[in-house]
Amino acid sequence: MARSIDYGNLMHRAMRGLIQTVLRDVARDGLPGAHHFFITFDTTHPGVAIADWLRARYPAEMTVVIQHWFENLEVTDDQFSVTLNFGNQPEPLVIPFDAVRTFVDPSVEFGLRFETHSDEEDEDEEDEDDDGDDDPPPHQDAEILSLDKFRKH
Repeated sequence: MARSIDYGNLMHRAMRGLIQTVLRDVARDGLPGAHHFFITFDTTHPGVAIADWLRARYPAEMTVVIQHWFENLEVTDDQFSVTLNFGNQPEPLVIPFDAVRTFVDPSVEFGLRFETHSDEEDEDEEDEDDDGDDDPPPHQDAEILSLDKFRKH
């Protein structure tokens, strides 16, 4: 038995589950009312599948909008896939839930942000270990996201 309750990890899983439930409902019923989503994700995360030209344009992170036009939204336990329109060019995307960094629905001023401890360390100092392939995945915390950067001015 664990010596302590890992509330951070439990909150992380619960918040990802919330996103999963919302996307499943939208896949089944469509977007209700004025709801729409800005979803920012790590394009380098294992399991992310995007077109090569999108990966070249967004080598670290990308924000997509699910609003007016989207097709083939499918949600599994670990990821979601959707086809979005980029300049009249439909592109399929596969995004694992663990790759999601922010999820915002500005229509109701709701937002979540997921940060890794390595993100915080990168802000403080340069990464000294370039081949971190054997390192465990960084611990992630979940928090409520400020919506200020998504507001229209």
